[in-house]
Amino acid sequence: MSTTPQIPTPAHMLADSMLSRHFGKETVNYFSSSPINRLSFLRSDHPFLSTALKHPSARFVLLNNLAPLTPSPAQLHYAKYDEVQKLVPHDIFDTSEEEMIKNYDSRKTHPTLIFLGLDENRKEGGLAWKIYSGTPYFAVDVTPKGSEEQQTAAKDVIGAMEAKGLSFFQTRVVMSFSADEAAIYAQARALMDWNTRNTFCGTCGHRTLTVNAGTKRACPPTDVARSTEGKAEERPECNTRTTLSNLSFPRTDPTIIVAVVSADGKRILLGRSKRFPPGWYSTLAGFIEPAESIEDAVRREVWEESGVTLSRVVIHSSQPWPYPANLMIGAIAQVSDPAHETISLQHDPELEDARWFEVEEVEEALRIGTSDLSSEAGPEYKGGLRLPPPTAIANQLIQAAVSADYFAAEKHSKI
Repeated sequence: MSTTPQIPTPAHMLADSMLSRHFGKETVNYFSSSPINRLSFLRSDHPFLSTALKHPSARFVLLNNLAPLTPSPAQLHYAKYDEVQKLVPHDIFDTSEEEMIKNYDSRKTHPTLIFLGLDENRKEGGLAWKIYSGTPYFAVDVTPKGSEEQQTAAKDVIGAMEAKGLSFFQTRVVMSFSADEAAIYAQARALMDWNTRNTFCGTCGHRTLTVNAGTKRACPPTDVARSTEGKAEERPECNTRTTLSNLSFPRTDPTIIVAVVSADGKRILLGRSKRFPPGWYSTLAGFIEPAESIEDAVRREVWEESGVTLSRVVIHSSQPWPYPANLMIGAIAQVSDPAHETISLQHDPELEDARWFEVEEVEEALRIGTSDLSSEAGPEYKGGLRLPPPTAIANQLIQAAVSADYFAAEKHSKI
């Protein structure tokens, strides 16, 4: 694995097609393009899951309060089953989901175990199941919680890992993994965080049960713990059980992020939050609201935060953002009338500042002044504008906005 962050380069980016010739090469962002085939249709196939769990090639991403286990900040550690067996019972998939729900006992707790999928590029020595083969990947929550037995097992696993010189990488945002590992970590973290936040039913308030290999949660209609005779008794009525599935599903919150170009195409609108380091600016962003299109959300957020009124909005690319579960939908937008470029921060006080930057200044910052929020810019940086790193979709949007190729059609029409 690489020790430096990389932008994903999946094979489809290089494939020639009518769409790629017309719109250009697809932009693929950090945290996306996982090497793992999720095989979502096998998540309820317990014989498959049981085999995958105990297969010698199986690898486990361990999370402690969402912090990933690592040998260094640049790399994930993948545990083997015998290293987590004390916490993850070998028979956890020996019964069907229907039986799990039917025999639910809220007194018994288990760590959240999530099947991430198969890496089909690693077939040698991997699992072979029907027409699918590769290395199985799981994520395990090793946070000490639940029953006393579970907490003890979790502490034992953590202690054994730390004795090997490994540690859980404590940072607000992890962006130092290679492209493949970043995508694997993003999937594991987002699903683990969702499970942690939904241990109780949002309708009736009773405990839920993780099913579908960690990607759904059910509100069981009965609970063995409610009976003194060992027989499951009915829990109070819950409207969740009147729906078709009696399940809750992981959520993804769509968010827009946009690079805004001036009417003459010579300037880029950027803003800064109070928490940004000196000189650090970025693209504008915000949540999409119910009954709102992506394009309308872009126009609304830009006007609310900066007072600038947009015309055309073009969707550029997207980036999963597992902090906790956002989908960043990137756009390029332009102002059609210079009269609409006046900046005003009097609407939404979210930004400390917003300003128009000349394309030349932005290009210089892209060359020598990029860094994440917690790092310094490179040694060539001598002051002035700082921008997000290439692993952030904001950087990709800014690159597109200053690219001559992006506005080639407009320029050719004037020749």
